[in-house]
Amino acid sequence: MELSDIRREYTRGGLRRRDLPEQPIELFNHWLQQAIEAGLTDPTAMTVATVDATGQPFQRIVLLKHFDQQGFVFYTNLGSRKAAQIEQNHKISLHFPWHPLERQVHITGVAEKLTTLEVMKYFSSRPKESQIAAWASKQSSRLTARQALEGKFMELKKKFSAGEVPFPTFWGGYRVRVTSMEFWQGGEHRLHDRFLYEREDDHWHIDRLAP
Repeated sequence: MELSDIRREYTRGGLRRRDLPEQPIELFNHWLQQAIEAGLTDPTAMTVATVDATGQPFQRIVLLKHFDQQGFVFYTNLGSRKAAQIEQNHKISLHFPWHPLERQVHITGVAEKLTTLEVMKYFSSRPKESQIAAWASKQSSRLTARQALEGKFMELKKKFSAGEVPFPTFWGGYRVRVTSMEFWQGGEHRLHDRFLYEREDDHWHIDRLAP
């Protein structure tokens, strides 16, 4: 089968202007809860897009850990490639692909570092193995072999077996303060529904976009 022949109809329902709340975070929360209730794999997984100093875009999958009216939160190694790119360009893009529900959410915004207290609080809530993995992996650095990473993990697991894992100062997180949110709902005959929320001072302007 040719790739160009792969297609299907989107029939799960539409999205109408009258159904949209004034605040996009309310619709996002509703859609996320439906994704969770539908049993989607990794419903909080999102693509995080950044741009390097040469203008080259990069994308990776990261898990959303918190969201509210202040923004969307994720955590990472501050020595990672994404962190280095955010340091140079704070503008960022997030994308949630909920394919089984024929929905997507695209977010643009500005990434701000979380406070040390916020990061420490979350780090202490992680499983111990995840805490150790944060110490073992120098994220985005080159590895000679996987065995080197596994060996470092086992070494640290033994070292911290009798006590708490200390908080690594190179580990942190970001809050993405939203400037726009687009909600996409699949429709029949490729007549998809797209609504764009854009922040204007202290309120949101809503536009319907052509599919």
